[in-house]
Amino acid sequence: MTGSTAKLLNHLEEGPACAPPLLLGPSLGTSYALWDAVAPELSAGHRVIRWDLPGHGGSAADLIGPGATVGDLAGLVLRLADALGVERFAYAGVSLGGAVGLHLAVHHPERLTSLAVICSSAHFGGGEPWRERAERVRREGLEWLADNADARWFTPGFTVPRLVRDHREADPEAYAACCDALAAFDLRDRLAGITVPTLLVAGRRDPATPPAHLREIADAVRDALLVELPGASHLAPAQCPRAVLTALRSRLDGIPASGTAVRREVLGDAHVDRAQARQTPFTARFQDFVSRYAWGEIWTDPTLSRRERSMITLTALVAHGHLDEPALHVRAARRNGLTPEEIGAVLLQTAVYCGAPAANSAFATAQRVLAEEAP
Repeated sequence: MTGSTAKLLNHLEEGPACAPPLLLGPSLGTSYALWDAVAPELSAGHRVIRWDLPGHGGSAADLIGPGATVGDLAGLVLRLADALGVERFAYAGVSLGGAVGLHLAVHHPERLTSLAVICSSAHFGGGEPWRERAERVRREGLEWLADNADARWFTPGFTVPRLVRDHREADPEAYAACCDALAAFDLRDRLAGITVPTLLVAGRRDPATPPAHLREIADAVRDALLVELPGASHLAPAQCPRAVLTALRSRLDGIPASGTAVRREVLGDAHVDRAQARQTPFTARFQDFVSRYAWGEIWTDPTLSRRERSMITLTALVAHGHLDEPALHVRAARRNGLTPEEIGAVLLQTAVYCGAPAANSAFATAQRVLAEEAP
């Protein structure tokens, strides 16, 4: 649904009303269309609520005025959440929308379940450039800024016409008030107090808020996760939606387990203890790589369930003839919820596509392991 009144930010709701709520904030000069390539995917498991800045998209321009602050914008977001009956919510925002999220995390942490700050910063380079921009926009309008929007927002050769059009059509007074808010924004001395599970996403080719700005936040916020996207500029959800979607899914439900913890959950304490006991200075970096990458990034990605990952792993081991490891992963498959019948069906599938001899060996190994587990 959409909504717009004199008191509320214009917004779009997607997804089941009973699902965990997720609010998505836009960048200055854009509308909630910034999230067009990401929000529909997120709405499969969340009640997604996208909102427009004052004077942008469908939001009324008089919701803020000269001298506005990021706190004023955060207040409008909370008013919208209250009107929709949303007490606690996950939040993700880009640039100015990300600054709103940081303000909420500092001043209203009880309202957030998680925070994603995308192509944003705890400060925006000092107040003077923003005050100068606000003054010129009030004097000349937005055409001169919209003409170079692509260069500020995207890498060369990429554009999203809808977003550039939104920039041209934004209300100059409201846009200038948002510039006032950016001019006054600086939360660097409050970052260490943020306790909300926090994801930071940086575009490596972002000229407005380069990765160093996100690293500054990551260094200050305990347990924050920083993801840098190669090839992404300032409006990453529009330019690299799949990468942003994957990053968001990793944090929407809280801090994921560490790689070592997941490795123990899947393979068992005994196996991990043996591997660590055998570790030498020569193998230490490899063991760290396995824990951080295989178990800390791949196995924690919620796109696939652990059941599905076990089935894929068993198939891959048979396909490549790694017949010394199926016993370990048959046990892991049982921990991940597969029944003996399902494991047999997976191995039968491998017989068709990977070869009967390899499947025969895997069946023998699986039968031995399952017999050991039988009461």
